Amino acid sequence: MKQSTKAHASKPGQMTGVIIAAHGRHYLAEVNGERVQCVTRGKKTNVAVGDIVKLTATSADQAVIDEITERKTLLYRSDQYKSKLLAANVSQLFIVVATEPGYTDDLVSRATVAAEAAGIEIHLILNKVDVTESLERTRERLKMYSKLGYPVHEVSAKGNPEHAVATLQPLLKGNSSILIGQSGMGKSSLINLLVPGADIAVREISAALDTGKHTTTFTRLYSMPDLGPDTSIIDSPGFQEFGLYHLSEGMLERAFRDFKPYLGGCKYYNCRHLIEPQCPVLDAVKAGEIAKLRHELYGQLLHESAQTLY
Repeated sequence: MKQSTKAHASKPGQMTGVIIAAHGRHYLAEVNGERVQCVTRGKKTNVAVGDIVKLTATSADQAVIDEITERKTLLYRSDQYKSKLLAANVSQLFIVVATEPGYTDDLVSRATVAAEAAGIEIHLILNKVDVTESLERTRERLKMYSKLGYPVHEVSAKGNPEHAVATLQPLLKGNSSILIGQSGMGKSSLINLLVPGADIAVREISAALDTGKHTTTFTRLYSMPDLGPDTSIIDSPGFQEFGLYHLSEGMLERAFRDFKPYLGGCKYYNCRHLIEPQCPVLDAVKAGEIAKLRHELYGQLLHESAQTLY
């Protein structure tokens, strides 16, 4: 999936741009290579990094967002009270894990479910493979995802930066990708390798959004013209939780790739795959064809879905 980050003029006073950073109700758009500070009308905060928007200029470098054009994809997380948009129009999600500190399977699996529900391709990046003490144990843990068909790419951003770039650049080419991961996985190191000058860009964006020292609290998009005009990468803040309260029961079962071969064969048409008799999903769990951890997460997500208040 390709998304052009080129902006073009529309009718007089209006322009089209791509949102490259978001902090609260303040956004930064790229319009014809120039950065424009923009806000929404009223109190709306439904704009995501990666959105292609129509703007009306209010001054030389400021504008109001009039419209969000139709999105190809939208990746977001949610708790029972509100949702948090992560990125729009992305074609790939890269989940960064590391040999140390340890990552949580709960967050990784939740991210895969969110991406599957949104129709976004999934890759895992195992960083810090130069830390050999826990490498084999980490590889073993990641087999749960590689068996599902999610590619796992091994790199060491600091130990072997050239190999990391050579591994990831071909995957990024022609795509709009987002990197997510828990704090400490080395995501920032990878971004700095892939986007020369990213640190400078973060400071500039931070100043434009007036976020001061809080440079890690906002999501930002970097164009990668060297890999083609339709190539970009989105960096998101590290987080420890990934709520999926917005997914209904039907959406959840279809977002578990490991469930798909067994859906439709249950005795009861409204089977929830928890305790029901003659359920192929439960049979697959018992046979070890579906990982117990994944089925337990599914049950937890069903519970969360029932608690939604917004």
